[in-house]
Amino acid sequence: MTGRRRNRLRLDEYFQGIIRGDRVILGRAITLIESELKTDRQMARALLDKCMPYTGNAFRIGITGVPGVGKSTFIDAFGEYLIEKGNKVAVLAVDPSSAQSGGSILGDKTRMQFLSQNPQAFVRPSPSSGTLGGVTRKSRETLLLCEASGYEMILVETVGVGQSELAVKEMTDFFLLLMLPNAGDELQGIKRGIMEMADAIFVNKADGNYLEAANRAKTRYSQAMRLMHSSRSSQVPVMTGSGLHKIGLDKCLRQLQEFREEDVRSGRWTERRKEQAKKWLKDRIENYILDSFWEDPLMQKALTDAENSLDNFDRSPDSLAEEIISRWREK
Repeated sequence: MTGRRRNRLRLDEYFQGIIRGDRVILGRAITLIESELKTDRQMARALLDKCMPYTGNAFRIGITGVPGVGKSTFIDAFGEYLIEKGNKVAVLAVDPSSAQSGGSILGDKTRMQFLSQNPQAFVRPSPSSGTLGGVTRKSRETLLLCEASGYEMILVETVGVGQSELAVKEMTDFFLLLMLPNAGDELQGIKRGIMEMADAIFVNKADGNYLEAANRAKTRYSQAMRLMHSSRSSQVPVMTGSGLHKIGLDKCLRQLQEFREEDVRSGRWTERRKEQAKKWLKDRIENYILDSFWEDPLMQKALTDAENSLDNFDRSPDSLAEEIISRWREK
């Protein structure tokens, strides 16, 4: 048996391992999905096709918040609570990558001490590799593999708050925004678009000396959300609690359950999943086109020639870009 054969399983071995909930094989399958090797990409696509009939039943929850809000601590506590309620929980924790080296910290398994050791949980730190919003290009595929492996609750943790958190909203069913008790600073520092996307707000660290401040923050956020969502039939809930001290987790789960029940009853659940699939299709087409473009030797040479022209200040970037695209179209 060669080293290559030992490192990569057969397609059916990946599939059977995923379906029976083998966490080791699930992890290896995700590594396959993240690979940039052409042969791995082909097998990854075949694996996803085999897994598709087993997907679609999990509750996908996006969790975001400003740095320091305690996302990992909250997720560790909330995941433990979900497991106590009889759920299998997967966490896709996207870790920031170095823009220069491409390396990542991948420290979520140490920060999520309970989930990383619980057999009913699967924690997968994935490097963002500079992707805006902290969502990797393969996050959707990873999510599907976790669903096929029987995880009923999938929590997607993002690097932080930014405009491109829209990507998280588009791939999940529920978008939870974690906030700090100091409402004045928070309202000034967070983008309006993030608050408009939120399905619920959880004011974290609402304990001890911060309890009074958290209650004031809840009032401020509730007022802000009423103004932003005045046309909605129901208001966005604002809750207080503490991931560290496991306070308010029951309120959070209750909001999730009510949201899902209403979505299923109204038909929004099915429509959202259809829209998610269509958005994924368009994104993948764009990615495949870009990959094909930049992997083409002729386009690489065209880019080098264009960069030389820029160095000499001969032509504008817009003119050169149009010329490169014209060559691509002709090809």
